[in-house]
Amino acid sequence: MNFSHSKLSRNESNINEFILLGFTNFNIKTQLFLFPLFIFIYIFTILGNFTIITVITLDSLLHTPMYYFLRNLSFLEMCYITVTLPKVLHTFVAKKKTISFYGCFTQMFCFFTLGITECFILAVMAYDRFVAICNPLRYFSVMNKSTCLKMTTVSWAFGNLISLGQTLSIFSLPYCGPNLINHFFCDIPAVLKLACTDASANQIAVSITGLLVLPLPFAFVLYSYGRIIAAITRISAKGRKKVFSTCASHFISVALFFGTGGFTYVRVKTSDTPDNDKLLSVLYSVVTPLLNPLIYSLRNQEVKGGLKKLLHQKVGIKETKPSVVVNASGNGQ
Repeated sequence: MNFSHSKLSRNESNINEFILLGFTNFNIKTQLFLFPLFIFIYIFTILGNFTIITVITLDSLLHTPMYYFLRNLSFLEMCYITVTLPKVLHTFVAKKKTISFYGCFTQMFCFFTLGITECFILAVMAYDRFVAICNPLRYFSVMNKSTCLKMTTVSWAFGNLISLGQTLSIFSLPYCGPNLINHFFCDIPAVLKLACTDASANQIAVSITGLLVLPLPFAFVLYSYGRIIAAITRISAKGRKKVFSTCASHFISVALFFGTGGFTYVRVKTSDTPDNDKLLSVLYSVVTPLLNPLIYSLRNQEVKGGLKKLLHQKVGIKETKPSVVVNASGNGQ
C-alpha cells in the first residue's frame, strides 16, 4: 500500500521502525512454555476454522444463513490470529524484534478491521438466531441470500472505515522515541504511549469508538438472546434444552470477546500494567479464535455430520446413515 500522498506521510516522525517486546520480558520458563503453546494454538485454530469453511462449502445441506455466517466468522478468525501470532512467534526466536513503521500501521489497521467486523458479525448471528427461533415460519424469507450478503458487506464496510480512520489518526502523531512497544502487536494503547505529543484526544476518540462498536452490538446480542429465552419458555422441555444449549455456547464466545475487548478499549486512559494488557489481548486475539471452532460449530451435529460425510467420500466409504436435515431454526446442537 502506498501512503506517499496520504495523511500518514505528513507524520514528522524520525522513527522508521518499532521494537515489539512481546513476551520476552517474561521469565525464560514462561517463554519456553508459551512458544510451543502458541505454535499449537495457531495450527489448531487455522486447521479448525479451515475445516469448518470446507465442510460448510462442500455440504449442500449446510447452505443456510446460519452456516453462511459461521463460515464468515471462521474466515475472520483465521485472519485475526494470523495478523498477530506469527509475529509473536518471531519475537521469541529472532534477535531483531522490529516491525517497520508502515508494517505497524498495516498490522493495526488489519487487526482492528477484523475485530470491529467480528463485533457486527456476532450481532448479525444473534439476529439470525432470533429470527430462526422466534419467527421460524418467516426465517428463510427474512434471512434470504440478499439480506445475508448485505449484512456481511455492511459489517466489513464498517470495520474497514472505522479502523482506517482511527489508524490514520494515530499514525499521524509524531513519534520521536523511544520506539519500544511493550506488547506483542501494534495495539492502540501501547502505540499511543510512544507519541511525542499529547495523545489524550486520540485516547478519547478510541474510547468513544469503543463505546460505539462494542456496547451497541453487544446490547443487540443481549436483546436478541433475551427474546429467544422468552420464546423458549413456551416450547417443550426437549426443544428448550437444544435452543438453550445453542444460545449458551454462542453467548460464552460473545461475552469473552466483548468483555475483554471492551475492558481494553473503552477506558479513557491506557493501562499502567502492560503485562495485564497482554493477557487480556491474548484472550480476545488468540483464545477466542481457538475456541470458536469448538463452541460454534464442532459441537454442532449438522457440521459433524457433514465432516463425517466428507471423510467417507474422501476414503471411498459409503454413508450408512442419512445426514440430518437442517431445519429453519438451525438447531442441532
